[in-house]
Amino acid sequence: MSSASQSRPWDVHRLPSAEGRIVLVTGGNAGIGYFAAEQLAATGAVVVLGSRDTAKAEAAMASIRSRVLGAHVRHLQLDLADLSSLKTAVGRLDIERLDAVVYNAGVALDDPPRRETEDGHELMFGTNHLGHFALTQWLAPLLSAAPSGRIVTVGSFAARSERLDLGDLQSAQDYRPKRTYGRSKLAQMCFGFELDRRLRAVGSTVLSVVAHPGGALDSLTPSRPPVRVTTPGQRLRARPAGLLVQGKDAGAWPVVRAVLDSEVQGGQLWGPRVFGLRGAPRREPVPSHMTDPAAAARLWAASSELVGTDPHLGFRRAVRVSDRTRR
Repeated sequence: MSSASQSRPWDVHRLPSAEGRIVLVTGGNAGIGYFAAEQLAATGAVVVLGSRDTAKAEAAMASIRSRVLGAHVRHLQLDLADLSSLKTAVGRLDIERLDAVVYNAGVALDDPPRRETEDGHELMFGTNHLGHFALTQWLAPLLSAAPSGRIVTVGSFAARSERLDLGDLQSAQDYRPKRTYGRSKLAQMCFGFELDRRLRAVGSTVLSVVAHPGGALDSLTPSRPPVRVTTPGQRLRARPAGLLVQGKDAGAWPVVRAVLDSEVQGGQLWGPRVFGLRGAPRREPVPSHMTDPAAAARLWAASSELVGTDPHLGFRRAVRVSDRTRR
């Protein structure tokens, strides 16, 4: 990248070329994930939509292709609520490297009752956090094979006001849907920051970055039929809210910058510029409760035990030739 391009301010409407790069977006068939996929496809990247619903993924791919001439987009059948399926799913990628993955897919429930995944985990914590935690182990070799792989975890503004209950991570004792959702996103963000610390400790070239969309409403989001249709009436009623929040197309901007910007570093948090709710993407200070080392270590250990993964998630320090000769 030239010094001139590095010094030019980031422009969400003039993204750098990512031709030849491969990016997986979980939950790329709708919402923030869809718009991140559309914007990344416009850079020339090969974009893989990770989705359990084939019909929705096909609709999303058709929409992207109708808006991005020559878009390289494909679907990967991916169900984060079924941990036993993840290794096979990654095998179906049939690629030698993965330049970036966006951990976007998520479940948000508004009302009881408490529901569980195929593996018996609370649905939101199990899908939003544990599914991505487990997926990392299978993606690790592909990300490590890229020149500079990135893991971008999509958090939520709601996580700022939540705190993890390490004694009740799955809300078995006290289930309140909105709080459980916020805590599942907080767990994701804590994981993203802790993952980067561990990647640095083993000298990995892979970066872990966290981004969030701020306040992103469907009613302020441009239509993408048949993926999503916003009526004129909905847009009119939502106009006052547009002073504080934005649509999901703009909510995807921090995520896309976290994937593409060569100046982004591991362990950073990216979100909207205006009060963290709307506007162009910028780097934000990381709240201290998201990087508490003791809490992160306990969350990591609990997550690893719950999903039965390698505690290192496939990332280990490379053994140098000089190290072998000293043994």
